[in-house]
Amino acid sequence: MSKSLTEALAAPRLPARVPRLALSKAEAAQAIGVSVDYLEEHVLPELRVVRRGRRRLIPVPELERWLEPSAALTLDPRDESR
Repeated sequence: MSKSLTEALAAPRLPARVPRLALSKAEAAQAIGVSVDYLEEHVLPELRVVRRGRRRLIPVPELERWLEPSAALTLDPRDESR
């Protein structure tokens, strides 16, 4: 089946999902399962963020970097409820 001329001349479509490189504060909070207030008070001070005007973008690798040692510190082998 051949494409119509209109389809052939149309601009190429972007992939349905483009991977996110950075998140807003609300998205970052949701991604790690906390409130924005908690993120601002306890997490953001430990992260490098991109600042442009009032906008703050949190790079996904920064969240991952923060999570790794934080998770290791909170694991308690005596806690068998998990």
